Amino acid sequence: MKIVHIVPTFYPATYWGGPIYSVYGLCNALAGNPDVSLKVLTTDAASHNRNDAVEVMSFPMHYPNGYEVYFCQRLWGASFSPRMLMQLWPMIRYADVVHLTAVYSPPTIPTLLICRLLGKPVVWSPRGALQRWKGSTKPFVKKIWEKICNILIKQGKCVFHVTSESEASISLERMPKVIAKLIPNGVDIPENLPEKKWLPDEKLRLLFIGRLHPKKGIENLLRAIKILDDVSVNLSIYGSGDDDYTVSLHRLVCELELEDSVKFHGHVIGEEKMNAFMQSDLCVIPSYTENFGMVIAEALVHGIPVIASNGTPWKEIESQGCGLWIKNTPENIAKAINNIDRDLLSVMGSKGRTWIKNKFTWRFVASQIHELYETIIAEEHNVIK
Repeated sequence: MKIVHIVPTFYPATYWGGPIYSVYGLCNALAGNPDVSLKVLTTDAASHNRNDAVEVMSFPMHYPNGYEVYFCQRLWGASFSPRMLMQLWPMIRYADVVHLTAVYSPPTIPTLLICRLLGKPVVWSPRGALQRWKGSTKPFVKKIWEKICNILIKQGKCVFHVTSESEASISLERMPKVIAKLIPNGVDIPENLPEKKWLPDEKLRLLFIGRLHPKKGIENLLRAIKILDDVSVNLSIYGSGDDDYTVSLHRLVCELELEDSVKFHGHVIGEEKMNAFMQSDLCVIPSYTENFGMVIAEALVHGIPVIASNGTPWKEIESQGCGLWIKNTPENIAKAINNIDRDLLSVMGSKGRTWIKNKFTWRFVASQIHELYETIIAEEHNVIK
């Protein structure tokens, strides 16, 4: 089967957060199937900064797992590339199935249009873009964008790949011609973890790691630290992102007089990212909304318990005994941090790691996506006959 992934940005552009790791992990796993011929069409955008680009050695670039990635030069905006637009027609014509990622992105509408003209089926991963929260921006522009997409979608030719029930219901409200298939993201599983020391000097080390963006609700976590007013609790924030929001977080830390308790460490990947997990005792993710919340799975697979807001689809962490699922207010976050049993952190972490290893491997996730592709292709052949 010939699969073309169309995505505005791709690994190693890790600035863009969880979706980069999700799409990269999925492509690596899919390419391991002998019947899959996989190509990825994307831009070289490595961040919002126009001069920050992925180093492109060849066109296409050949990734180790056996697929090709076509990095097209981004000229302006987050991911606008004339070369990418020019590549869409031949790439889509080649494909049996087009897998589109993102919604409010320059390639989205042209991709849907060309797929409609060529009669190609689409698997569409919105990655939470269609979900809303009180801080969602440009609602009028997004509504127009969605209407155009709905016009271009042909009934029965488009399947949403969603990662939670909440994402499914909200996405289908906005795109009623699409059907939804719920398949979670996977996570890379480190086989061996470094030896870990819990609560050194009886300090509870809290961790936030991810993209710094208003929907992440980090200001509520900072206010929770102030409510606790406990010198035995400190917070490390890892990540980069929205400039104005990042500045506002630094300003809030000063206003709350938390300079001794809260430290910003910037963007981390690879071994530095693993060290961030291993040097923490509890991960707190207070997002207003998440379609999946990749960092929650990553924390758990590193044996770190999690406090997650009910804006994330991780209610099951409570029944699995590896965390708390709470309302996203400073008071509730502070209460959860204060109430969690510090003596059981290691046990909770072990339970979380076992759960993730059993349910969220990329091999398992890719097998479900592969099955979805097979079903779509079989239905296409039946229609043609």
